[in-house]
Amino acid sequence: MTTRVVVTGLGVMAPNGLGAENYWAATRNGTSGIGRITRFDPTGYPARLAGEVRGFVAEEHLPSRLIPQTDHMTRLALVAADWALADAGVRPSELAEFDMGVVTASSSGGFEFGQGELQNLWSKGSQYVSAYQSFAWFYAVNTGQISIRHAMRGPSGVLVSDQAGGLDALAQARRQIRRGSKLVVAGGVDASICPWGWVAQLASRRLSPSDDPDRAYLPFDSAACGHVPGEGGALLIVEDAEAARRRGAQTTYGEIAGYGATFDPKPGNGRTPGLRQAIALALRDAGLAPGEVDVVFADAAAVPALDRIEATAITAVFGPYGVPVTAPKTMVGRLSSGGAPLDLAAALLSLRDGLIPPTTNVSLAPDYDIDLVVAQPRAGALRTALVIARGYGGFNSAMVVRAAE
Repeated sequence: MTTRVVVTGLGVMAPNGLGAENYWAATRNGTSGIGRITRFDPTGYPARLAGEVRGFVAEEHLPSRLIPQTDHMTRLALVAADWALADAGVRPSELAEFDMGVVTASSSGGFEFGQGELQNLWSKGSQYVSAYQSFAWFYAVNTGQISIRHAMRGPSGVLVSDQAGGLDALAQARRQIRRGSKLVVAGGVDASICPWGWVAQLASRRLSPSDDPDRAYLPFDSAACGHVPGEGGALLIVEDAEAARRRGAQTTYGEIAGYGATFDPKPGNGRTPGLRQAIALALRDAGLAPGEVDVVFADAAAVPALDRIEATAITAVFGPYGVPVTAPKTMVGRLSSGGAPLDLAAALLSLRDGLIPPTTNVSLAPDYDIDLVVAQPRAGALRTALVIARGYGGFNSAMVVRAAE
């Protein structure tokens, strides 16, 4: 029998809420965390809005020795991991070190830390560059710091595939569980809202230039003009269902039931984008027919050509208006590798509470044949959710989660 892999803990760092329940309350109510950037002065840049994690003071949660050696991103991730473990009722010291692993996703590594050290190098000299720069900027730093903090020595790693990476990390965690690991901390937290990171994101030419937080990020809307970036994400505790039962886990949010990933063909060669196939692979892996999916959490690029590809893929699989679709990321922005794990957390909470969160501020364009949930949440009996994520450069990932039994 194939090992069932379940989620038993959620650790959320979101622009509209710290902690899973605060985030979920804000998301149900349509509360946005998008605003003008405060981490640096954005006046001279063509995009000036972001979803920033507000109210987080690292010193209140982490030992002082970790502060000088970590980027803002890693501090968020360390605390998210702590919260996820606490939510799952896991004390790592009570489990075998080699039975636990960490798999995270990252799109940029510790950009803000790296920017500061480069400024020291240029303005003061190499003797002022921190030795911690050797790892604080690195893509795998969140995995490393979490594993060190909790003595998790089992199979671990990092995935780098932009917005799709968070689902890819969770899929890798699922593989490791099926290979014998008992518990994996998995997901993604990103944070590159600093001048260096901002310029890198602007290079995609997909950022919204709007200064109106309510009109800047509008996927599937006739006024769509790009997305608003954000910081944060979610880390999840992924376990072997039987191992979780034996240790006395009090909460199971749901099961990771299916996963699929594809890569888009080279632009302009006439071949079909890979998103529809990724969805089909995830459904096949879960053993589900399209009619058994109760809600889709969309990638929601807010770039008209990309919205068209996604809407076409959803309609091809589920039929016109065949399944409710939502994109709660309109309240937080696109969080790079943290975005899909946050959507997955929202999907699990939706299944728990029987409530689909809204896609705020959006008026669905008439030429999209999807049942987009807008303005208000929608109640209903929910058992299965599909989460879609696409990364810059052609990555497509899809994951199916099933409600706890």
